Amino acid sequence: MRAVVQRVDGAQVVVDGETVGEIEGEGLCVLVGVTHGDDPDKAAQLARKLWSVRILEGEKSCSDVNAPLLVISQFTLYGDARKGRRPTWNAAAPGEVAEPLVDEVVAQLRALGALVETGRFGADMRVSLTNHGPFTLQIEV
Repeated sequence: MRAVVQRVDGAQVVVDGETVGEIEGEGLCVLVGVTHGDDPDKAAQLARKLWSVRILEGEKSCSDVNAPLLVISQFTLYGDARKGRRPTWNAAAPGEVAEPLVDEVVAQLRALGALVETGRFGADMRVSLTNHGPFTLQIEV
């Protein structure tokens, strides 16, 4: 599993003009990609890392300050544009594999005590955020 994590001062996801997920104040906006061979154990490992990584103001983690997370499925994190002009998505897991694993990351975060908002799997989403720093990190488990 791969995640692109941004420290934010608020973020939201809009689908068809409706806000489906939103966090206010300091938190993390997390794009999650799933590849072949990922499983619930990897989802739990990613959730623990997201909850405890110390990238908020003052080297704090979400668990330290009870900061919210906005988790959004993003199959394009496994895109490959090394050859030609059109990326391939061969490394991205198909939706029927990826969706339950992204849901598992969210469930594991909530089990840890996190306030988690989400996008909508497979939807044409509009994501807006205020990147604080800017601070962006890639995490792979």
